[in-house]
Amino acid sequence: MPTRAGLRERETLERYEKRGGLLRGHFRLTSGLHSDIYLQSALVLQHPEDAGALGEALAAPFRDDQVQTVLAPAIGGIVVAHEVARALGVRALFTERESGVMRLRRGFTLGPGERCLVVEDVITTGGSTREVVHCVQEHGAIVVGVGSLIDRSGGTAAFPMKRVALATVTATTYPPEACPLCQAGSVAIKPGSRT
Repeated sequence: MPTRAGLRERETLERYEKRGGLLRGHFRLTSGLHSDIYLQSALVLQHPEDAGALGEALAAPFRDDQVQTVLAPAIGGIVVAHEVARALGVRALFTERESGVMRLRRGFTLGPGERCLVVEDVITTGGSTREVVHCVQEHGAIVVGVGSLIDRSGGTAAFPMKRVALATVTATTYPPEACPLCQAGSVAIKPGSRT
């Protein structure tokens, strides 16, 4: 019988597949890397029943961590932060890049010592998530954990705090100059929100 974590992973991937959020082809990721797999969380999160179920599942491992605020990078993580915060009964914030730096805007604030959970839809390199962690720490708040719906880093996106992912997707990534898909004549597409 699969463990609860195994069930959670299978259920998460089934939701992505059902909604067309797990794509196969030749893609340029936000990180600039190329890959044969792309995860389009927006196709899953547009359905409130999926967003709510995923948010509840991601919140569960953090219930005893006294989280006061959930944060995510805009735009992909906003719905995730909202649903995780709803499940935990706390507020949700998001960060945005301003002059190339991830910041709290729109009147959002954090207090010194405020216990924060940083979440994301998909972590590939962990770059955006690290930027949000840094932003939280600059405000004197405490990051008690990092969570994502999907970890596609193969475990390489490590963080010095509690780390949870609902599912892991192993996808090969390539620097553009060494991409065998490009070398075979295929053109990478960018289906996400940032070009």
